[in-house]
Amino acid sequence: MEQIGYTNTQSDLDAIFAALADPTRREILSRLVDGQASVKEIAAPFEMSQPAVSRHLKVLERAGLIERDVDEQRRPARLKAQKMTAAVDWLTQFKAFWDTSFNQLDDVLNQMKQNDE
Repeated sequence: MEQIGYTNTQSDLDAIFAALADPTRREILSRLVDGQASVKEIAAPFEMSQPAVSRHLKVLERAGLIERDVDEQRRPARLKAQKMTAAVDWLTQFKAFWDTSFNQLDDVLNQMKQNDE
């Protein structure tokens, strides 16, 4: 059964948001902005085992947010930020709504300020 409006892009977006939903995975991505790192290097600031970090890395890899190389004994992870553009593009459609809402809030606050004066 095919879901209406459900495309490969939508499933990519679901995987990206699912991966980003976890604060540990977001922190891992932030760490990888500085460059590739091994599981041991990524695990260092966390109070969790390397296998637990590896499970987080697998989620990020399946979502297409990182890629891992095989470098002798190491499997360094590297950020692949291109996939995040799908999430940014999806969120951007709400920008006009938020801009309008914040502008309306500014108007109300300015009117309240003028009434107080």
